[in-house]
Amino acid sequence: MLSMSSAGSLVLLVLASTALVPCDCVTYQPNWASIDSRPLPAWFDEAKLGIFINWGVYSVPSFYSEWFWFYWQGHSTEANSPRPQVVEFMQKNYRPNFTYADFARDLTAEFFQPDVWASIFEASGAKYIVFDAKHHEGYTLWPSKHSFNWNSMDVGPNRDLVGEMAAAMRKNNKVKFGIYHSMFEWFNPLYLQDKANNYTTQDFVFGKTMPELYELVTKYQPEVIWSDGDWEAPDVYWNSTNFIAWLYNDSPVKDTVVTNDRWGKGVVCRHGGFLTCTDRYNPGVKQDRKFENAMTLDTNSWGFRRDATLDGYLTIEKLINTLVITVSCGGNLLVNVAPTKYGTIAPIYEERLRDLGQWLQVNGEAIYSSHPWTYQNDTLNPDVWYTMKNTSGSKDVYAIVLKWPASGTLTLGAPSPGSDTAVTLLGYSGSFAFTGTGTRGMSITVPAIDVATIPCLWAWTFKLTNVAN
Repeated sequence: MLSMSSAGSLVLLVLASTALVPCDCVTYQPNWASIDSRPLPAWFDEAKLGIFINWGVYSVPSFYSEWFWFYWQGHSTEANSPRPQVVEFMQKNYRPNFTYADFARDLTAEFFQPDVWASIFEASGAKYIVFDAKHHEGYTLWPSKHSFNWNSMDVGPNRDLVGEMAAAMRKNNKVKFGIYHSMFEWFNPLYLQDKANNYTTQDFVFGKTMPELYELVTKYQPEVIWSDGDWEAPDVYWNSTNFIAWLYNDSPVKDTVVTNDRWGKGVVCRHGGFLTCTDRYNPGVKQDRKFENAMTLDTNSWGFRRDATLDGYLTIEKLINTLVITVSCGGNLLVNVAPTKYGTIAPIYEERLRDLGQWLQVNGEAIYSSHPWTYQNDTLNPDVWYTMKNTSGSKDVYAIVLKWPASGTLTLGAPSPGSDTAVTLLGYSGSFAFTGTGTRGMSITVPAIDVATIPCLWAWTFKLTNVAN
């Protein structure tokens, strides 16, 4: 038995040791008010750049878009379905009675090397990926217990593609692993029956969708859950808030996981960890809440297209411009790549990602962990966008110039220089002379720079130290 003095010392020791361990004692309730009160894990805002990977059975026909099945055999009462181009493609190239399920065996993935993919994603400068675990077609890229004979282990590559990708990303721990998961499935009989019942039944939810999500989280521990395919039914049908409350309270990734806003009809752009609002969401003005601009390099499709042409892909200049504008307004950029059925990333995608990574090696200081400044776009120069950081007692504003100032002078209308202001160029040694222009604005003298010392080829970042708002 402990003496009173010993017991008191023990209590003090326990209290002291407990005080040293931070404790998030909040229990999130299954309602949006509680869920939305959870602080967004800091890593997501700091990351700024992610890679989206859209890969599935639709990668086999690789024609028109990832909605190929729906555009081929969707109900005629549905908008934009079927589409004549897709119907004609099937009539010309495939035998009668060919089914969409017949495509799955040709998702061979024989050249899929997840370590090679991981090295490309790391080289891009991305800090997280979102891997398509299941699209609206219902085919799962992992051996799900809830998708018998319609998964990547039972038919097609005979591999756990989600598991292999997750393991590859965690080898170096440089890029976080996340998953995309579609709530609904176009032609699943259980879903169609629930839909016919006006979503008063939930056989599909509790028989497939929710079991898949719990399975993905417990087995692969993704740190991004990117939900989609939710828009036809309300969140109470999907049981979304119960899942997210479990995710935030009890899951193996409860402290670091982030979620998007696609959890039921009327929820998008209102609730969730971060907002996506619409595909390719790039508002161009500062947002009150964290958002993500999910966009494609192939401007016509999220999935791989064999008939894509060069002019259908974003140039590296356009990609960098999109990143800069998105980050300036407080968002993250999620850049989509579309692998082939063989498990390869086409050279056009790899080139864009590696070029983006080279640019970030020089200009990443203005992107990662930055914050929106008072101004996003310059008041005089539409080709200049701003980010900022508070570092070592000074405020650094980054003026990212999308077009090099040909006149030898960069005129800015937003920043006001002071007596201790300094101007430098990321990736270039030396400082630049400048003058103030009235009560606000400044003109920076940009001398001719030797080609051999140009820090990068697309978009340049002038660092303005200690300027006023």
